[in-house]
Amino acid sequence: MGAISPKEDYTNIPHQTFDAVIVGGGGSGMRASYQLAQAGLKVAVLTKVFPTRSHTVAAQGGIGASLGNMQEDNWHYHFYDTVKGSDWLGDQDAIEFMCREAPQVVYELEHLGMPFDRNADGTIYQRPFGGHSANYGEKAVPRACAAADRTGHALLHTLYQSNVKMGTQFFVEWIALDLIRNEAGDVLGVTAIDQETGKIAVFQGKATLFATGGAGRVYRASTNAYINTGDGLGMAARAGIPLQDMEFWQFHPTGVAGAGVLLTEGCRGEGAILRNDSGEPFMERYAPTLKDLAPRDFVSRSMDQEIKEGRGCGPKKDYILLDMTHLGAETIMKRLPSVFEIGKKFANVDITKEPIPVVPTIHYQMGGIPTNIHGQVVVPEGVADTNFEAGYSPASDVYSTNGGDRNYTKPIKGFYAIGECSCVSVHGANRLGTNSLLDLVVFGKAAGEHIIDYVTKHHGDEYQPLPTTVLESTYKRVALLDDSTSGENAQEVADAIRDIVQDHAGVFRTSALLDEGVKQILAIEPRVRNIHLKDKSKVFNTARVEALEVENLYEVAKATLISAAARKECRGAHTVVDFELPPDHPTYSYGRRDDEWMKHTLWFSSDNRLEYKPVRYKPLSVDAIPPKPRTF
Repeated sequence: MGAISPKEDYTNIPHQTFDAVIVGGGGSGMRASYQLAQAGLKVAVLTKVFPTRSHTVAAQGGIGASLGNMQEDNWHYHFYDTVKGSDWLGDQDAIEFMCREAPQVVYELEHLGMPFDRNADGTIYQRPFGGHSANYGEKAVPRACAAADRTGHALLHTLYQSNVKMGTQFFVEWIALDLIRNEAGDVLGVTAIDQETGKIAVFQGKATLFATGGAGRVYRASTNAYINTGDGLGMAARAGIPLQDMEFWQFHPTGVAGAGVLLTEGCRGEGAILRNDSGEPFMERYAPTLKDLAPRDFVSRSMDQEIKEGRGCGPKKDYILLDMTHLGAETIMKRLPSVFEIGKKFANVDITKEPIPVVPTIHYQMGGIPTNIHGQVVVPEGVADTNFEAGYSPASDVYSTNGGDRNYTKPIKGFYAIGECSCVSVHGANRLGTNSLLDLVVFGKAAGEHIIDYVTKHHGDEYQPLPTTVLESTYKRVALLDDSTSGENAQEVADAIRDIVQDHAGVFRTSALLDEGVKQILAIEPRVRNIHLKDKSKVFNTARVEALEVENLYEVAKATLISAAARKECRGAHTVVDFELPPDHPTYSYGRRDDEWMKHTLWFSSDNRLEYKPVRYKPLSVDAIPPKPRTF
């Protein structure tokens, strides 16, 4: 079974079986596990941290749903805003599904006991959020269903208590290591390591669901928790599954300068204003209608432009000010209590009395493991047609094809992915605020429903036999660390990866910078493969965890830079200054090239190959929203 460390006998590996194995205990994972446990299925949830400490807890502003509690709204407006916000890279069938289901899933959370803020009439309080509008872009609309500025916190506690009630089994502080696939390519579960003991185990499921969250820690400055190292993406990539649209990373406009800690968009939803060094509310120049509530890619570029043109604030003119002083202390303490605490702790600023310094900071990955609206992981079927070349990278081992007439929607049996680790492509090239929590609960529920059907109708009480090589990959990875006598420090290698991505794939990118980033990230691979683990202890060895995470970060970094270098346009969060067009250009849309690049990227780890698949323009029941320039 491959190299086995002499330090430990792996021949008697614990092996547990479940109807469903869920990797990740955040909002999407627990929404799915609740659905499954409620139906009587035997469910295991593996999570790196205690479920209520998952990164969903950091979501502040709200869940987008067209309840219309504050003013007229409907899901058609939400659908339009999301398609436009995605810069037309989102799949319109999936977007319709999400927006149409939004009110129902919010009411379900309410019935589970989620403590939303209330209006005087008892309805759920809603606040405006970036990119959300009424009457197809006419004016801003309150659509974010909020629990103060702790919506993610409230969501996690609501889902956790519901899962406990239903008997979901949680395996806390376990790290999933590798996918288990048989010769047919079906997914049968995962191998995992218990942080408490250092022991490895096999978790076999009739269905396996990844809800592992994002990979924002691939950047040096990030709003993400330290656990967000792209574990699900790394496991999928090593198992031969492509990653989709990894060039698209969202920079949140309001990370605390110097700290990276997130200040919710709910600040601007409540009326906060971005100001430059002269105190000007400059977003009025960039987005005359929505102003500070334009989509995040739009606002982040505008802020960076102000700084580049010398209108930044502070001694180095390297940040923008977020002004909430006019809101009043009462509103701030009622609607934004966590923001007040963050201001004091991370910036030494009392936001009721003075503005707080902010800069765009990496926040969210729009790409991930490709899925359909049921959460099934889907992959290309058949052989790619290499006559349809659509992109080229200067790195000799990186090429791309558009794949011709391939079928890109073949589900992998038994494998599902939801939440930020997945890409059903409701976010396209740029996510709207509040659509993240919505994504979690809509597709968590949808995946749960599909798994119930899949397990009960197609499996019964039987489990597929595990392949004889089930532990080979895991053995090799762990043995490489346990047997090492010299080599690289894991933290130093991880920091080098972060530096490369941060310095070459920022808010504004250039072709030369991206090409250089590809060269540097490929050149660092020998260091990734030569990590030395000094501390060989088993019990709560965080150094071992960090070393295992480096491989996942590396897969994400390669996918990001190679995909970004190949996309020769500006779209959403991917702005390459070489391809920007002047405002008087007849096809001006900030450098977007729909005729050539309105398609999804697929990156394959084994040979750094890129393919492309078409965006799905046809919604489920309404007319498609045709592409046009994005103005706000």
